Amino acid sequence: MSGGLADILDGVIRDAVTGKDVAVAFSGGLDSGLIAAIAGKYAESVRLYTVGTAGSYDVLASEKMASDLKMDWIHVPLNEEVIEEKLSEMIRITGTLDPIVLSFEFPLVCIAPLVECDLILGGQGADEVFCGYSKYLDLSTDNLLKQREEDMVKLNSLTLPHEKKVVSHYGKNIFYPFLHNDVTEFVSCLNPEVLIPRGDDRKMILRDAALELGYPDIASKKKKAAQYGTGSMNLMKKIAKNRGLSVSEYIIGLADGRPWTTY
Repeated sequence: MSGGLADILDGVIRDAVTGKDVAVAFSGGLDSGLIAAIAGKYAESVRLYTVGTAGSYDVLASEKMASDLKMDWIHVPLNEEVIEEKLSEMIRITGTLDPIVLSFEFPLVCIAPLVECDLILGGQGADEVFCGYSKYLDLSTDNLLKQREEDMVKLNSLTLPHEKKVVSHYGKNIFYPFLHNDVTEFVSCLNPEVLIPRGDDRKMILRDAALELGYPDIASKKKKAAQYGTGSMNLMKKIAKNRGLSVSEYIIGLADGRPWTTY
């Protein structure tokens, strides 16, 4: 099974990047790490972009993995000033007001205006396709499939449209290898029980594919949600608290154009 997925991912990414300069929205984890490693075999050049506060989980993990992969790596720092600027920018471009979506979408809105090439590779969909979320832990097969379907609907109706508006605003294109038809069709043919995460064993078929492709260090990476791996959610909560607001109130204020930065 894993060999089949390994071959499919290799082919999907090869077809998308061969001969091109590409950027990767990079967290130093399993999903973006595997995308970067495969892209490095076929692209003309690969540059990795990591967004996060100094010393954050994603920044430390990404710096090490980029060094191991021998790829160009750029750290895009997050701080309170950047958070406020990019929140306002995302809201203006996309109309998104969901604090959770905004918190994990900081990497893309920070990266898109910086990349010099046309194509950005993203790892969206891996947690839905391969059942990587903690809420899937030890679910029955029926409940897993129901929850996964709900999450796919949210991904397609909210997250992906948000991201496509961002990249389009900056004249870029984004490609999601884990959402390619060849990948999703392969996974749909599996016995759903093999997708159920148990304990730390999440996305095991993707980890097996990474092993099959010769990337044991990438296969062993632990999962960290983007909003916490980058430090963005903590900064959002801090800014809102300093203004005596909930995060949702703070977001609505930015959408209404209130000059919070003058308080």
